[in-house]
Amino acid sequence: MAILVTGSTGTIGSQVLAHLQGRNVDVRAMTRSPETARLPAGVIPVRGDPGDVESLRAALQGISTLFLLVPNVADELTQAMLALTVARESGVKGIVYLSVFKGAAYADVPHFAGKYTVERMIDALDLPATILRPAYFIQNDFRQKDPLLTFGAYGAPIGAKGISMVDIRDIGEAAAIELARREHAAAPLGREAYELVGPDSLTGEEIAAIWRKALGRPIRYGGDDLGMMEQRLRTMLPAWHALDLRLMFARYQADGAAATPDDVARLTRLLGGAPRAYASFARDAAAQWAKG
Repeated sequence: MAILVTGSTGTIGSQVLAHLQGRNVDVRAMTRSPETARLPAGVIPVRGDPGDVESLRAALQGISTLFLLVPNVADELTQAMLALTVARESGVKGIVYLSVFKGAAYADVPHFAGKYTVERMIDALDLPATILRPAYFIQNDFRQKDPLLTFGAYGAPIGAKGISMVDIRDIGEAAAIELARREHAAAPLGREAYELVGPDSLTGEEIAAIWRKALGRPIRYGGDDLGMMEQRLRTMLPAWHALDLRLMFARYQADGAAATPDDVARLTRLLGGAPRAYASFARDAAAQWAKG
């Protein structure tokens, strides 16, 4: 039997595969294009698409543990619920589902509400699952390179309430730990849930100050204009996706997304060390950018 990782060639799936190395498990990576997928040594590519039920059924043959990541697409909720149904029918003994931090609270943000509904399905059907709830990814701020270096501005409109961004490497490691634990267990394990968060709750002004120190130059916070952000996103994303993200940032500005000390302590125990801090990411990014 083996672990199947969905979303295997994406940002988080790649981290999960990397952190599963050396854990004495057989791993398969689901991808739409197995012939071109670049995967770690020993990982077997299998063809599959979360929007194609029959391909899911085929990919889940011989699978005992599933990492379920459904991308932010218009029918994300349907895809996730059908994937869980197929996994249940195939006899999978363990699931690790990638949800989102504050999913229950942000009822007006579509992809948050959808992920929370999937959590309700997991609970209602008593599925043997670990739910991982990552906060906003620190590495999303690689996109801030041009605003930071060209305009001296940190442009993500996260507001003044504070959010506890998480490093994607910590997401990958947490997922790998739980996947291996469930895979090695002789019988299905009970449900668990972890908030995947950073150690600091940071505002837009505080992140700008971190970048001032890391880059050694004046950096200002770009402000809270969500309308402008949506217009900019619509040049790169479908209109529904741009609005979804605007609603998410509106909730960041209104309510924040700060982890509790208990959230951080529990994640620290899972990882065996403190989650990575934003300031460390900024220092590493600044050094990388300086090299050209």
